[in-house]
Amino acid sequence: MPEPTSPLQIGPHTVRPPVVLAPMAGITNAPFRTLCRHFAEGEAFAGGEAKAGASGGKGLFVSEMITTRALVERNEKTMQLIRFDESEQPRSIQLYGVDPATVGKAVRMIAEEGLADHIDLNFGCPVPKVTRKGGGSALPYKRNLLRAILREAVSGAGDLPVTMKMRKGIDDDHITYLDAGRIAVEEGVTSIALHGRTAAQHYGGTADWEAIARLKEHVPEIPVLGNGDIWSAQDALRMVRETGCDGVVVGRGCLGRPWLFADLVAAFEGRTEDVLKPSLRDVADIMVRHAGLLGEWLGDESKGVVDFRKHVAWYLKGFAVGSEMRKRLAVTSSLAELRAGLDELDLDQAWPAGADGPRGRTSGNNRVVLPDGWLKDPYDCAGIGEDAELDTSGG
Repeated sequence: MPEPTSPLQIGPHTVRPPVVLAPMAGITNAPFRTLCRHFAEGEAFAGGEAKAGASGGKGLFVSEMITTRALVERNEKTMQLIRFDESEQPRSIQLYGVDPATVGKAVRMIAEEGLADHIDLNFGCPVPKVTRKGGGSALPYKRNLLRAILREAVSGAGDLPVTMKMRKGIDDDHITYLDAGRIAVEEGVTSIALHGRTAAQHYGGTADWEAIARLKEHVPEIPVLGNGDIWSAQDALRMVRETGCDGVVVGRGCLGRPWLFADLVAAFEGRTEDVLKPSLRDVADIMVRHAGLLGEWLGDESKGVVDFRKHVAWYLKGFAVGSEMRKRLAVTSSLAELRAGLDELDLDQAWPAGADGPRGRTSGNNRVVLPDGWLKDPYDCAGIGEDAELDTSGG
């Protein structure tokens, strides 16, 4: 098994420590990636001011899901979503697509125009608007379609590494991850990330880490990354030790907690005692900074604060903040209003016990919405074409 300190190789890119920010629609935009990167690089809590360390380049931070059709058509919103900060290296884009030809066009566009340094393909999204088109976690069931998409992507990418993220399968009766892993190796995919749940589970129940171990044994030729139920740096180390995976992908664990990447870096570097436990004052400063970065990115302070509203409950999880104040903070529309509301709180509160645990969506046992007749034949992909592509980005 790999040692927890071993770097991860994604094509020409060495990821040290082997920690990846999971693409999350509406979350992992440039401002959020900036916060996570700064903490990974040694930022301290200091009134919301960035104090990044000199080490740099720690971890890999992937964009939110980009729809290939929207990218090819140069949709205005999509072109905004693929803007990277100058300091982001390597630049990683995650693509969603159902039609091999459209995926190929999108990948060639990225490669030829130098829009990114790494391309990840989404075969893990379980939300109905994606699976009903045959995309995301529904797609690997169609083995020949998966192979065609991967072949187009890898051939169009040139020197750019292509990776993929997937789930175990559609449900317990339609498990696909081992077949998909073998197809990925045969088509030249550089690495695979596996979320240890089926699409039907969404985010409920417990992630199946044994499946991650089985995939690693099944495709020893390329790195396998594990995803699911990583709420702390110790969870990440335990996943590597128990499954033999080559790295971890962290999603919901960092919602309202971008400093988790500081803990992850410290743990993988052997500094397990360096766990951040911010006070509410520290958290409030980061909240204002996050909202401010969103405003700068969107070119409008109010739009930034409105976009930030979804993060309020995650940041305040576990702290003694009344329901009325939580509601008030979740409808603010300016940085001054957000700051004023936060300043009314008892900012000397210590990090609450239990706040490191699960956060975000936890629903499970959902019916997976699929195209008509999708499960009749795992190889036939007739009827899939450009009209199956979503016309906007995000999942």
